[in-house]
Amino acid sequence: MSRKRKAAVPIPRIEPSIQHLRGEKVILDADLAGLYDVETRVLVQAVKRHIERFPGDFMFRLTRAEFEDLISQSVMSSWGGRRSLPYAFTEQGVAMLSSVLHSRRAVLVNIEIMRAFVRLRRRLALARDLAREIDALEKKYDRQFAVVFDALRRLMEPPPRKVRRIGFHR
Repeated sequence: MSRKRKAAVPIPRIEPSIQHLRGEKVILDADLAGLYDVETRVLVQAVKRHIERFPGDFMFRLTRAEFEDLISQSVMSSWGGRRSLPYAFTEQGVAMLSSVLHSRRAVLVNIEIMRAFVRLRRRLALARDLAREIDALEKKYDRQFAVVFDALRRLMEPPPRKVRRIGFHR
């Protein structure tokens, strides 16, 4: 019997929070706190109380350079309440958070975050498969289709990020 369920947080709201840092897909502490509906400091305190559950492959702290790079990409504001470098949680770290944050919402949100990670992995696998098929077709057909294959590859590339600076400029 299938039951209709309402997601604690819809996956389309989670996916933009997933960043790519140090070769890992991660979610920053402030984004997680927003999804869990807690303050960032509360989330970080809970993690610090159980730090043994968060080895380096579950969670790491951003360097000043990484943090400034994120700010310059307009991922987060360069001004505001942030006084310390953020923590980044990998998929395993996010899964561990439900054992540290003792609330029903934390469990429900974690389920949706895990689904978002799985969906992202499926999309990446699909893109890799498509690229392999295009390569195979390109080898099979002659040069007259080279323009078509180049156009397909360009369509598969992610759109370039537009960095829009805020404030007054000279």
